[in-house]
Amino acid sequence: MNATRINKDQTVKDKIVIWGASGHAMVVADIIRLRGEYQIIGFLDNINPQRHHTDFCGAQILGGEEQLDQIREEGIIHMILGFGNCDARLKLAELLKIKGFQLVPAIHPSSIIASDVIIKPGTVIAAGAVINSGSLIGENVIINTSSSVDHECVVGDGVHICPGVHLGGNVSVGRATWVGIGTCVVDHLSIGSTSLIGAGSVVVKDIPDNVVAYGNPARVKRNVIK
Repeated sequence: MNATRINKDQTVKDKIVIWGASGHAMVVADIIRLRGEYQIIGFLDNINPQRHHTDFCGAQILGGEEQLDQIREEGIIHMILGFGNCDARLKLAELLKIKGFQLVPAIHPSSIIASDVIIKPGTVIAAGAVINSGSLIGENVIINTSSSVDHECVVGDGVHICPGVHLGGNVSVGRATWVGIGTCVVDHLSIGSTSLIGAGSVVVKDIPDNVVAYGNPARVKRNVIK
């Protein structure tokens, strides 16, 4: 990777690599560029090796996981995950930590976040999202486009809150759970870990761990198959 020449009147930015090279990675890249805090050096893609060393979203796909040591040797320590799979985000986040990388958040400038909200590393907050007072957002979470998280919610590590989801107040969502697009969850409910809530669901009762649930009202249909 060749260093980019910086003019004397430009601020030198920390460099960052995005792991992922599909639609969500494009969203993450857009947020990072809007924030102006990092220079995107490239993307990683483990899934499609034929795309390695091709242009993508204003940079290049550097390769896959085999590039991590080289990236680290070049002094790049900042990474963010740019794909939606909850379990994979958590597993690869642990690998990055072991290799000495720092996961950073990406928070869209148009999002609205109360001053006391805690957002942990690696989390992506997309355009139009709203997070209200007293909420805790874990590591490597996605709070996607135009979703809302009301007061005093707890969103566990690796959760994906899809576009247009609305969580009422005092809702907890367990680690690595996927809440599908357009879902509504009423106040004071708990959704378990590693579960999947189908698109457009209305959740009016607690949902346990490791299940698929959907509908209006949402009902458990089966266990998650791993």
